[in-house]
Amino acid sequence: MNKLTTTTAILASVLCLAACGGQANRQATTTQKEAEKVKVQTLESQRIAKNLQLSATLEGYETMNIAPSITGHIEHIYVEVGSRVQKGSSLVRMDQTQLNTTRINLANAKTEFDRVSALKQSGSISEQVYDQTKAAYDQLVENEKFLNQNTFVKAQFPGVISAKYYEDGEMYAGQPILTLTQINRLKAIINIPETYFPRVKQGMAVSLESDIYPGETFPATVEIVYPTIDPQSHTFQAKLNIPNSSERIRPGMYVRTHIAVGEVDAIVVPYQSVLKLTGSNDRYIFIADNDTARRVPVTLGQRFDDQIEIIPVETDAIKSGDQLVTVGQARLINGSKLEIVD
Repeated sequence: MNKLTTTTAILASVLCLAACGGQANRQATTTQKEAEKVKVQTLESQRIAKNLQLSATLEGYETMNIAPSITGHIEHIYVEVGSRVQKGSSLVRMDQTQLNTTRINLANAKTEFDRVSALKQSGSISEQVYDQTKAAYDQLVENEKFLNQNTFVKAQFPGVISAKYYEDGEMYAGQPILTLTQINRLKAIINIPETYFPRVKQGMAVSLESDIYPGETFPATVEIVYPTIDPQSHTFQAKLNIPNSSERIRPGMYVRTHIAVGEVDAIVVPYQSVLKLTGSNDRYIFIADNDTARRVPVTLGQRFDDQIEIIPVETDAIKSGDQLVTVGQARLINGSKLEIVD
């Protein structure tokens, strides 16, 4: 090997060692950067006075589609959209042909039944003939009652006509003619987390708030607590009964409901420690688990100034004693290495 070759080999070795050293330094630097400096806080369960706030959409306590059980021409509709009606008010008059025919047959059947009844008293006819005649008469009585109710359609409760789908003279073929909605009493269905199932009872007081009336509340009561839990959302439903004699709130309005369910054990954390997933309303926190960040999806509960109650989406995902990341959490992803600082 000549001198030039030896020099070249030595130079190559030096460059290789320098490159390897540089790579090692970069790897060491990268490893150091993987550990994010964070501050943590120990989670502790607290006893709080729980006030559930849930959203709901108001509905008329009763809503009826006016749809007679007979088809035919509509002779007359007595109301328009917005008309207020009382129980028993006339709404629709259908074609009376079927009703009039049945009334004629009923009158004939009544005459025959009276004649047969007189003969039965004198013993001139058998019990079988009497029973058959009476059955035919009773059937026509029921038919006349049914046709009368469906020819002269009346309101079954007080309310307001909220929709009209036909005009006088049109052929009715099954679609509702009108919609009657009760507005002096309303209802709402709310979905409540299963955690509170033992605490929500029939008759509990509820207050409602609407952005339309800032600073005002409207009273309501829990009328029905549905007996099953939805396995997908882990919530149960309750029906609210809402008196509305002033008619200031209306079906379709969006409201917030407040239910005091007493004192409960809850985990309350600094509001800024809860992060929001970009592009959605999903919330999550980070727990320091063996110097590794663990992302935990949560839902928000009651707020207390700069503190907020959190409820894990998955049961037992967090517990008292866990280390919540309170500073530096915005830089983390699930599995990030952590360096906890004071």
